[in-house]
Amino acid sequence: MSLFKDLFSSHAAQYAAARPTYPEDLFDWLATLAPRDGAVLDCGCGNGQASAALAERFARVLAIDPSSVQIANAVPHARVSYKVAPAEASGLPDRSVGLVTAAQAVHWFDHARFAAECRRVLQPGGAVVVWCYGLNSVSPAIDALTLRLYDALCGPYWQPERRFIDERLTTLPWSFAELAPPGFRMAARWSLAQFLAYLRTWSAVKGYEQARGQDPVALLEAEFAVAWGDAAAVREVRFPLHLRAGRV
Repeated sequence: MSLFKDLFSSHAAQYAAARPTYPEDLFDWLATLAPRDGAVLDCGCGNGQASAALAERFARVLAIDPSSVQIANAVPHARVSYKVAPAEASGLPDRSVGLVTAAQAVHWFDHARFAAECRRVLQPGGAVVVWCYGLNSVSPAIDALTLRLYDALCGPYWQPERRFIDERLTTLPWSFAELAPPGFRMAARWSLAQFLAYLRTWSAVKGYEQARGQDPVALLEAEFAVAWGDAAAVREVRFPLHLRAGRV
C-alpha cells in the first residue's frame, strides 16, 4: 500500500460537484491508443469523471481510488467497475488492460511502484497516459486574486507533491517510451458562485481552514465580486492541461 494522503474524502461530494470537466477530444484521442473492445485501468479515479468518459469509448473500465468516500460519490456507469485500491496495487491480473490512465492524481502516487504496476497489468504495447490541470485563468484582475489565494494565503498549505503540477508534469519520474500528445483546450463556463465553489475544493484551502479556522476564499470574496462584475454573469475559466503519455 502507498502512503495515502487523504486530502479529499472530507469534501468528496463538493469536489464532485465543483470541479471542471475534461475535454471530450482528450478521450477521443485516448480511444486511439488501445483496442476499444478491451479494458482500461483508471487510477486515482476520485469521483469517476474520467472513468465514465472512458467507458463511453471502451468496453470495460476498472476505476480505483484509495478513498472509499470518493468511490461512494463516483459517477455510476454500466461499464465502470469501481474498487477501493491504490494505483500501485490494482489487484488486476497480469497483462489484462490496454491502457492505464490517471487524471489529476499521478502526483500523489509512489512513482516507481506505479510504473511497475503499469508494466505488470498492461498488455504488450499498452499505453500509459496521465494528466493534470494547472492554475486557472479568467481575466487579469481575477487572475491576480487567484494567485494571491494560491501563493500568499495558501502557499504554506500545499503538499510537496503539488510541485509536479506546477512544473507541468515535466519533472514527473517517467520510464515509458514517450508519446507526443496533441494539445487540448480545457475550459469551464461558470458564475462567480461556481468559481468560488471550485476554489474551495483546493486541498490547500482545506489545509488553511484546518490550521487557522477560517475560509481563505472568504477573505478575498468581496474583491473577487468586484473583479467579476455581475455575480450571475457566466465567464470562461481556462485551465492549462498537461499530459505525459507513453508505451511499455
